[in-house]
Amino acid sequence: MLLACHCFEEEWKCAINENDPVGLESRSDAFCYDVFLSFRDLDTLYGFTGYLFKALHDSGIHTFIDDENLQRGEEITPTTVKAIEESRIAITVLSINYASSTWCLDELATILDCLKRERLLVLPVFYYVDPTQVQLQKGRFGEALTKHEERLKHNMEKSLKWKMALHQVANLFFFHIDHGDGYEYELIGKIVEWVSKKINRANYPIGLESQVQEVMKLLDVGCDGGAHMIGIHGTGGIGKSTLVQDVYNNLISERFDASCFIENVSEKSNKHGLQYLQSTILENLLGEKDIKLTSVEQGILMIQRRLQKKKVLLILDDVDRQEQLQAVVGRADWFGRGSRVIITTRDEQLLASHDVQITYEVKKLSNKDALVLLKWKAFKKHDFDPRYKELLNCAVTFSDGIPLALEVIGSNLCGKSVEEWKSVIHQLEKCPDNPVEAILKSSFDSLEEKERSVFLDLACCYKGYELAEVEDILQAHYGQNMRCYIDLLVDKSLVKLSHGTKPCYDRVTLHDLIEDMGKDIVRQESLIGPGERTRLWLLEDVRQLLENNRGTSKIEIICLDFSIFDQEGKVEWDGKAFQNMQNLKTLIIRHGRFSKGPKYLPDNMRILEWWRYPSNSLPSDFHSKELAICKLPCSSISTIELTNLLKASLISAFSLSCKLINPL
Repeated sequence: MLLACHCFEEEWKCAINENDPVGLESRSDAFCYDVFLSFRDLDTLYGFTGYLFKALHDSGIHTFIDDENLQRGEEITPTTVKAIEESRIAITVLSINYASSTWCLDELATILDCLKRERLLVLPVFYYVDPTQVQLQKGRFGEALTKHEERLKHNMEKSLKWKMALHQVANLFFFHIDHGDGYEYELIGKIVEWVSKKINRANYPIGLESQVQEVMKLLDVGCDGGAHMIGIHGTGGIGKSTLVQDVYNNLISERFDASCFIENVSEKSNKHGLQYLQSTILENLLGEKDIKLTSVEQGILMIQRRLQKKKVLLILDDVDRQEQLQAVVGRADWFGRGSRVIITTRDEQLLASHDVQITYEVKKLSNKDALVLLKWKAFKKHDFDPRYKELLNCAVTFSDGIPLALEVIGSNLCGKSVEEWKSVIHQLEKCPDNPVEAILKSSFDSLEEKERSVFLDLACCYKGYELAEVEDILQAHYGQNMRCYIDLLVDKSLVKLSHGTKPCYDRVTLHDLIEDMGKDIVRQESLIGPGERTRLWLLEDVRQLLENNRGTSKIEIICLDFSIFDQEGKVEWDGKAFQNMQNLKTLIIRHGRFSKGPKYLPDNMRILEWWRYPSNSLPSDFHSKELAICKLPCSSISTIELTNLLKASLISAFSLSCKLINPL
């Protein structure tokens, strides 16, 4: 059997004006997904739709696919509706049994409603189905609708809505595959290409498209076909990471043998070491798992030997030390002909020291683009009350064309009165030397007390954690559901959620300037020593407190992962350090080695997570009735003791159950 791929070539006049400065481009931060896949699971999930999802995913296109709730009910869930509304593009794979599912029909109706409201683009794919039969509801589609009508005589409005959706979807630009010449993978390639073009055209943050094109031209240097390194530099918050992400999305479909994007190189190098960077790059570019390196030198030799014949795209984002470059990209000829290595940094001199000859300085936003970004963040639309005009211009001038500053100040002023705008801008004008720092601090100062606490928790302790785990930790620590506070911080552009292939894989993250501000606020709680601060996350601070018994009742959270500091040394202590930390509610210790177990733990502790807990028993006088999370992996503590602890903890008013993670 041969397959043919047919598609109309006329330009699709979509409902969204792609030249509108407050259309998809301005809403780029409102999307969670690039693509939502609607399909009949029994027909195509383990074939065409599954392969399409993989192709989209491999091309860096963030795609929502509901492959877990296969036993679907009669109506779609609020989670599915939300996923549709938070997607840029909906791809509907209309297969032979699509209309037999009321779930699929509800999805389609919701998708078409979002199209009508200019919320997303729609791409129908008719999979061995005649588009005319869908449009006119003939054949299997007509039979399915007739059965639904017989069952839903009391709800003919829904049936009419489904018919209209089927008629409308067949009038859009679509792809059609039927028996004939061609292969399904060719159609999938065309769909991915179409989606990439639509996303890249709508995905540019305001004012960035021209800079993306300039960098793309730099990547075309060298007629000899050799490998080249390109350096991108600029001040913090100016958009280097966003720029290279868009460049990467443009290049991912090019003919590279392999590609790898390493974010936060500085942070990952500091936490995990240079060998971690090397193994990550090797695993991604070679497609192998668990590459173990015994030294940086071995990593250098392996990169040179294994990648010198491979045409690769490698992006290193946020490099701050030359040793990082020497370890992973010593020279361009470490990689095969045609390879491209892109490096971003705040330090232009670092690029010169590494002999990176092709460089690009990221430009600040023009006043026009800055005003568009600020208006969207502050008013969520292009039009605004003219009383704000002068204040908008003042805020644009003060923000100095820095996107991060514009996003944060706009989000902070959103919904506020003219007088509140005047007050904030007046305060900012007192700090003209560092506008970004002043704007970030002003946004923090505007938060309520509990909002500030949650922000400091995230900045100091939980950056990079999965969202679901952060929600559990915060609920246990504060005694209530804290998701609304996370959402508020996201709305204020202080916190971001990096999205995984499923919502449960979302992670909490912050721009490093915002993270640094939060950590500095906590450091300022006490300049004398860490014992007087509310949150502790640094190895030297925690080690000093534990070994010298300098803890106080000010400490509320200790969150420390020894592995990120590459430390194998044992903490030599007498086990009494927690005796003075009566208000310690959250204790998270991962991968540390201790000379003995604790002799005391505070009774009001709510979270106890201690990997390799250094004793076979908990302190005899530890009787926490508020403990909500207990994780003691890789420990020798007895299950009986944990069970007794669990029984005592359940007396608490908390609804969260204890999480006993004990491999014994």
